Amino acid sequence: MNRTVSLHILAVLMLGIVSQTAQVLILRELLMVFHGNELSMGIILCAWLSWVGAGSFLGARLTRPGSSITSLFRASTAGVVMILPLTILLIRILRGMFNIPPGAYLSVWDMFVSCFVLMGPVCLLLGAQFVILARIWREKDAAPDTSGAAKTYVVEAAGNMLGGLLFTLVMVRYFNSFQTGLIITLCMLLPALFLAGPTREKTSLTIQRAGVWAVCTFLVSVPLFFLLEKMDSLAWTVQWQHMTPQHELAGTYQSKHGNITVLKRHDQYSFFQSGHLVFSTAGPETMLPGLEQQEAVVFAHLAMVQHPEPKSVLLIGGGLRGVLAETARHPVRKIDYIELDPVLTRAVLDHAGTDILKVLQDPRITLIHTDARLYVKKARKKYDMIIIDVPDPATAVLNRYYTREFFQEARQLLNPGGVLATGLVSTPDLRTKGVAHRNAATYHTLASVFARVLPVGDRFLFYFATDTPEHISPDPDLLAKRYLERNINAQGFSALHFHVLLEDAQLRRVNWIIRNHGRNPLDHIHGPGLAPISPEPVSRQELAEKDLPPVQSRYFINSDLKPIGYFYTLMFWNELTGSGQNNILETFLKVRPWWALPLTILPLAAIWSFRLLAPRLPARLDTLAAVLFTAFTTGFSTMALQMALLFSFQSIYGFIYETVGLIMGLFMLGLALGAWTTQSLAGSRADLSTLALVQVLMAACAGAMALVLPQVAALEFPVLIFVLFSGLTFTAGFINGIDFPLTMACYQKLGPGAEKSAGAVYGTELMGACTGAVLAGAIVIPVLGVTACCLMAALAGAAAFTALKICRRPDV
Repeated sequence: MNRTVSLHILAVLMLGIVSQTAQVLILRELLMVFHGNELSMGIILCAWLSWVGAGSFLGARLTRPGSSITSLFRASTAGVVMILPLTILLIRILRGMFNIPPGAYLSVWDMFVSCFVLMGPVCLLLGAQFVILARIWREKDAAPDTSGAAKTYVVEAAGNMLGGLLFTLVMVRYFNSFQTGLIITLCMLLPALFLAGPTREKTSLTIQRAGVWAVCTFLVSVPLFFLLEKMDSLAWTVQWQHMTPQHELAGTYQSKHGNITVLKRHDQYSFFQSGHLVFSTAGPETMLPGLEQQEAVVFAHLAMVQHPEPKSVLLIGGGLRGVLAETARHPVRKIDYIELDPVLTRAVLDHAGTDILKVLQDPRITLIHTDARLYVKKARKKYDMIIIDVPDPATAVLNRYYTREFFQEARQLLNPGGVLATGLVSTPDLRTKGVAHRNAATYHTLASVFARVLPVGDRFLFYFATDTPEHISPDPDLLAKRYLERNINAQGFSALHFHVLLEDAQLRRVNWIIRNHGRNPLDHIHGPGLAPISPEPVSRQELAEKDLPPVQSRYFINSDLKPIGYFYTLMFWNELTGSGQNNILETFLKVRPWWALPLTILPLAAIWSFRLLAPRLPARLDTLAAVLFTAFTTGFSTMALQMALLFSFQSIYGFIYETVGLIMGLFMLGLALGAWTTQSLAGSRADLSTLALVQVLMAACAGAMALVLPQVAALEFPVLIFVLFSGLTFTAGFINGIDFPLTMACYQKLGPGAEKSAGAVYGTELMGACTGAVLAGAIVIPVLGVTACCLMAALAGAAAFTALKICRRPDV
């Protein structure tokens, strides 16, 4: 293989690495601004894929005969080098461009506008580069067909895989976003500088000039690399000034689990992870616990007295805000404290008081840095108390700690008579639909696992669950007696607090709403009914609950494969911050599975009409439409399956970034091998019949996943789950990889040139993928479930097969 071809392969590989890394960088930065929910993730991916698709169409126009391909490649590469850091900087100051109060969410429309405006330039260039490099490869091979594009697709997919792994395992650990962007774009620039022209003279001249440019670039980049550290710090300061103007940025920490930011106001420190408030705590100068620690004090003591004699405790989250210290005041023998991120622990120890460090030195306490969901699945220990103190389920990642499957796994770790305690932010009398939906769903989910569940609280709703009903109680006298018997001396808390926390009238109203809401078919639309003026005592409500209508499990049982809890939390916070997008979210709740049928029938009817009107329309228009529809459904179904697998994997196995990066790498590996297999074995024999057969294979794969994923969720062996998910992910990527070269070859046989075919098919597939990302992440998975998402992908494959059969031609 000669040097020029080797440089070209390196250029394609770097396109894949840069595309994947830039996508993750921009995704992480925007999730900080958008508070990280999956609805915003779908919008971000939609904008990315749309612009890359548009860029491929642009590249097809730019690579017309007579154009200087190597000059286009170098110019587009230089554009990426300059635009990517600027895009990151603009994202950091994005909130300052909108007139919204601190803490408020951007509306759905604001998210769309932001993503499409900011991501357009860099994505257009990356999309155009695919077609440009495909043209260069085709000219090197002197091939008239689309084989250059197919080879480019294979190598770019391999680059995507490497980019995802490099970012997850290296870049995110050691470099900030600006430094990462500089490193990857400079590596992309080197093969662009040295890529030779068609003659030897031009090659020699190119090498000389490229060498000079490479040396100059290196000399400029070395000091720039260190200056980017200050630029990153300044950009964070500006961003948080817009998000929380009354706070001072005290520090930022890079972690594989997301950027950690520490904000200070007076002597209060607030810790954010990827834009989410994890907790706030008092600083080292404070002598008495502040409001935030007071909440931790209440949670710890109210939970611990629900068990008559707790000796062993599992604490999931919350320990660093004070729950751990207060739990340790009780006469327990063992506390296992699970905290996911060691970097967060270090950040807290750097800024918070010495009391936290002191309690971690208690010999009864074991600090374990791991994913709590994975720990609960694997643990063989037993506990008297399990206290879950994690943030509200504002994302599907956090929602994992509020699902039926997690509660079932936690129940297996409880000793006989054991108690599970958790809680959620609430409002007095559960005002607003979002909080009523979310908190009622949490109750009904717990009640589907435990014999007795007791919700108590006002602005924060506590849930206590057990299979030994007499252990938990709303009786303040009983709880105060248990507290006093343990001789606990806690600052800011006494036995009298139980009478304040468990005020009878409030307790009755909350229990009536929680226990009754979610039992009528339209409760998810209309919200809870009005509570009686004087509801019955909680004990009578519990006895009468068995006579109430059954729970509408579709909307009020939160599960791994249908994470409705995070959707309701998004509704709740939008109600609190007044972002004005709840009308859209409530519309999503009205979605029905059968709505997919007319959306599928309409394009098939259009293709059938083209077939009937063939004599009056341009030649083969029906077949061109069917092939492009196939490209669209391929991208759509592949992205839908990818979203379904990622949602399921992070819920069931545990959200471990290195492992998710490996899963994504396996998908891209399957994609590359599938495309290579097609190009090697069937590239010259591509026809509509073969393409139709692949659509059947894709539909069957999606249908099989709909059946398999619920079975995988029931497994108890993490290693086996990982192996199965790896196989499913690789298979989905492999089938998608098979499809792309076939679709492109069939499209070219209908008349368009090689670059036009590559641009049209690649762009259309990306448009389908962006549609699949939005529908799967924002609507189908949270409202209808992962199984419905897989079935939607299967329906898309079946529709593509039908379209190809409608316009079947013997010559294609």
